[in-house]
Amino acid sequence: MADDLRFLVGIDGGGTSCRARLCDQNGRILAEAKTGSANILLGAEVAMASVQEAIATAAAQAGLTYGDFSHLAVGLALAGAEHRKAWYDFMAQPHPYGRMVLNTDGYGACLGAWNGQDGAIFIAGTGSVGILRRGREITVLGGREFPISDQGSGAIMGLRLIQQVLLSVDGIVPQTELVRHVLAHFGQDVDAIVEWSKTARPCDYGQFSPQIFRLSEQNDSLAVALLQQTAADIEMWLNALLTRGADQVCLMGGIGERIAPWLTPAIQRRLAAPQGDAMAGAILIAQGDHNLYPL
Repeated sequence: MADDLRFLVGIDGGGTSCRARLCDQNGRILAEAKTGSANILLGAEVAMASVQEAIATAAAQAGLTYGDFSHLAVGLALAGAEHRKAWYDFMAQPHPYGRMVLNTDGYGACLGAWNGQDGAIFIAGTGSVGILRRGREITVLGGREFPISDQGSGAIMGLRLIQQVLLSVDGIVPQTELVRHVLAHFGQDVDAIVEWSKTARPCDYGQFSPQIFRLSEQNDSLAVALLQQTAADIEMWLNALLTRGADQVCLMGGIGERIAPWLTPAIQRRLAAPQGDAMAGAILIAQGDHNLYPL
């Protein structure tokens, strides 16, 4: 790293949150911070605002001032960065940092999970994506955004939940405790659900995931069915990665970290524990030649 770049920042930005980790040149963690969504498909300006707020918050915790920002090498692992136009729109924005490198959140997670070595991951969070990395060769499975892709994600699980809630209102499927929780969330107003759906984002659908997991422990039939379907979707992606040549797969993300007990024993045996998180991968992005597209 250049002498004037005295600090490393790793950013993991998805549809729900933007997390920043600030380190010194030796990788010692100085501070961490978290802000709102940094999916660049929601708008380059929106994502950049979240990134800058997260960096500023972490910098303040570490005792850095705005004058120090020119000494930051920033590695960005952001959702939506695979879309070329969105990537260039984001990188065209002004910023005060000494260096900024942008790749996808999935790529950052893969680097972190395997400590910069080759390997495979599947992220099941608000969205979902599978990645197999062999040197400069990257195989990406899925990850084409909600609602047309992202099977195995919190967003798709939430969408299915809302569909079942509406069917229960019509008397077609049973009304479980999970259904009653969602109806209470919307004030027992079906029209409110319909209106909400017109502008609901993936993270809005994904917000119901913790309740689905909680009620599955009480054998709520709908919660169990939703997790079984989500597990089946995740197994589909994991099998695809194994077929492509992965030996093991790190399962990551808010859904991925909790879904393992719902997977078949054969698939569970092919899972590996991540060595680091997406912010660790983003730190590696900051240190190397990892821009997804040429500047």
